[in-house]
Order: sequence, then structure tokens, then C-alpha cells
Amino acid sequence: MALYLLGLIFALIVSYVLKGFIKLKEKSFFILELPVYRSPRWKNAGITMIEKAKIFVTDAGKIIMLISLLLWFLSSFGPGERMNKVEEKYALMIKQNPQQKNILQKNLSAEKLQNSYAGILGQAIEPAIKPLGYDWKIGIALITSFAAREVFVGTMATLYSVEENDNSSLREKLQSAKNEDGSKVYTLAAGLSLMVFYVLAMQCMSTLAVVKRETKSWKWPVIQFAYMTGLAYVMSLLVYFIFK
Repeated sequence: MALYLLGLIFALIVSYVLKGFIKLKEKSFFILELPVYRSPRWKNAGITMIEKAKIFVTDAGKIIMLISLLLWFLSSFGPGERMNKVEEKYALMIKQNPQQKNILQKNLSAEKLQNSYAGILGQAIEPAIKPLGYDWKIGIALITSFAAREVFVGTMATLYSVEENDNSSLREKLQSAKNEDGSKVYTLAAGLSLMVFYVLAMQCMSTLAVVKRETKSWKWPVIQFAYMTGLAYVMSLLVYFIFK
């Protein structure tokens, strides 16, 4: 509820600010005829719920599955030379220290992920998102969730299941995730920063497509994406430093 209210407050603030920059050439009046209120027909309500669920599964579900498969590929494969060097390195270490095989295999999985295509992409954008409390894995999820916010969870599940092949839940893996200095990745400050980012950022390609269709130009979608991402970044940065 707090996130919805935050979005509403910022929508009003941004509208008030943009009113000074966008001059309307004509005014229109919004007229809405209210329907007659009656008790709902539960059969119709149930059919509507089922139809909406089908639309979500068939539309958003396809995107989520596609992005998850793409992330699996990016997380499992990388430049041949880099991946071969990592495997050769740990094969030698396991041969020299067979008693530490389990630990070394976990380190091997983590380093292979770090050198995969997904890891390379995440590390490239990490300097820009590090001030927000995010690591390179969160950075990858931010990029993929531009298709649909729901992709964020699937992306994190894919990344962490690649890193550690165990039966622990995603929640446990996120709770145990640590930075290179040993500090936890998912602190209260980082979590709040991430939620604020998703409230304010333009993380929906379908919305931009609709704006382009309605305005018949790429001008406003680009402006919308730029200012919303910038606003989300600044406010997430502020939230992170307040709660850090």
C-alpha cells in the first residue's frame, strides 16, 4: 500500500512540474457515466477471473519463460577461452586438494557464472548501480525485467540456481548472498532502495509501445523512459543512504 501511495504522490508532483513545461493548446472535459451498481453475479466474476488469469499466463508467461531461457543460456555459457581457463584452474586445484572437492566445486560454479556472458554484462553495469546497493546480479535482473517486472524473480532464481546446485530456496540463497568484502548484499537499505526503484522506473516495454502508438512519435517514450529512470535512480540512491 505504501508503494502505491508513493507512486501516486510522485505522479502528482511530476504532473505539477511538467505543467510548466508542456503547454496545452486545447482543453477537454472528462465526462464519465457511472454504471448502475448491483450485486455481482458470481458466475460472471469467476469467468472474468479465469479469463484474466489465462491472459496473464499466455502473454506475460511467454515473456517470462523466454527471458528465463535466455538468462539460463547467458549464465551457463561464456567466451570459450575464459571458461576453459576457469575449468582447468579448478581441475588442477581439485586434483591437488581432493579433500576440499565440494568447496572447490561451489567456487567453480560461482567463478564460471562470473565469467559467463551474463556475468560480463552484469559486471559492466555494476559501477553504475553499486551506489544503490546493488550487485551485478541485480543489475542483470533490472535489465531483463524491462520486459515485465515479474521477470525479476525468475532472473534471480536462474542466476542463483546456476551458482549453487542445492535444494535451498531462493529466499535462503538471497539471505546468504554476500559481497566480496563479506557484507550482505540484501540489507534493509538495499531492499527498500530496490522497491523504490521499481515504483518510479519505467520497467515496462508495453507501456512505451502504447505511448508511441498514441503520440505517433518516439519523442515522448524516450523522454518518459529517461526522466523516470533518472528519477528512480536518484530516489533509490537517497533511500539507500538514509537507511544505510
